[in-house]
Amino acid sequence: MAEIKITNLVKFYTILLLSDGPKHGYEIIKETGDKLGKRASSGEIYPFLKKLEKQKLIKSKEVGERDKKVFYLTQAGKKFVENMLNKFSNLLDIAVGKKITTCPHCSCKIYGGGHKERIKGKELVFCCHNCANSYKSTLHR
Repeated sequence: MAEIKITNLVKFYTILLLSDGPKHGYEIIKETGDKLGKRASSGEIYPFLKKLEKQKLIKSKEVGERDKKVFYLTQAGKKFVENMLNKFSNLLDIAVGKKITTCPHCSCKIYGGGHKERIKGKELVFCCHNCANSYKSTLHR
């Protein structure tokens, strides 16, 4: 079985949409466009769906009066999506982790911003003004 490569956000978002439940191809195109801010083309979505189906990660069935195809994940597909989410989560941890600091007073995690104060010549980042004041009061005891 050849490996499916998720090489862009359209493919990634397609598998995420399918993890929410069965979808028509048009639904995938529309929702992907709405979420990513660019319209995904049928020439982008349907070949990818065909590849997922060939790899037995999704199945399709005809539904409704016009026999529209609905695509849904198989058990192998659900595992594939879970693995992709874990990989993506690890990448985010690496990228975001470098930007997270810890409040020296309450030890909560701070992403961006925070309240900065220079104490004893050292710039510290607190989650809020109250923690900064509490921290300073512990130094004067």
